[in-house]
Amino acid sequence: MRVVLLSGLSGFILGSIFSMLNLPIPAPPNLAGIMGVVGIYLGYLAFNTFF
Repeated sequence: MRVVLLSGLSGFILGSIFSMLNLPIPAPPNLAGIMGVVGIYLGYLAFNTFF
């Protein structure tokens, strides 16, 4: 759980830095893009679990 919290905190800090420097974020800017990334991760886990 600690790793999840630390990664969320580091993502928040980096997102703030990107915003302060007026740089585009290196992540999908909308919910559909984020769900695509989550889907890729879940597909990876499912394949490794069942095969």
